[in-house]
Amino acid sequence: MLTAVGLGPGDAELLTLKAVRLLSEADTVFVPGGIASELVKPYAREIVVLEFPMTRDEEVITACMERNAEKIVPVARAGKAVFGLIGDPNYYSTFSRLAGMVRERYPGLEVETVPGISSITAVASHAQIPVNGAFLVTDGPADPATKILMKVTHPKEKAELLKSEGYNDFTVVERMYMDGECVHRGTLPEKTNYFSIMIARKV
Repeated sequence: MLTAVGLGPGDAELLTLKAVRLLSEADTVFVPGGIASELVKPYAREIVVLEFPMTRDEEVITACMERNAEKIVPVARAGKAVFGLIGDPNYYSTFSRLAGMVRERYPGLEVETVPGISSITAVASHAQIPVNGAFLVTDGPADPATKILMKVTHPKEKAELLKSEGYNDFTVVERMYMDGECVHRGTLPEKTNYFSIMIARKV
């Protein structure tokens, strides 16, 4: 099994309890750099630092992902491989591209992610700026390919409105991590609980 674990924004005290447990249980912990290496050091039995060059050259990136996958997969097949990275593994992360390659080339291998405290939530706390209204997070384009909507109690109606903006893929997670949790994909219900989050994508 390969598990990507979010290590938070860089403060060792902001690792989650689940992150600490998974790091301690791992046969090998793989990290993309020095900061992550320092954060996992107190818990990991074996640490392997992987190279991820900062470049936009697709050939270089693909070759890098192939090399790193070849190092990780044997450990993941034999036991527990953990990939620890700063922030959250699903938001603008090094892991997303790597995971796609591993899933494509090794379809029988289980790959999962465990959330960490992302810079998106950490910066509001650090800057002491509360966020109570809608906000946009982007790494460049002003027209986002993904929207995350909170408290969506009428998901079918909301999806119809978003289709006019070009969104065509919808997932609703209702009561996440709570009793009665339900993930709705494709066919959405008319009504959901107050604790419901929609992810709308242009795919």
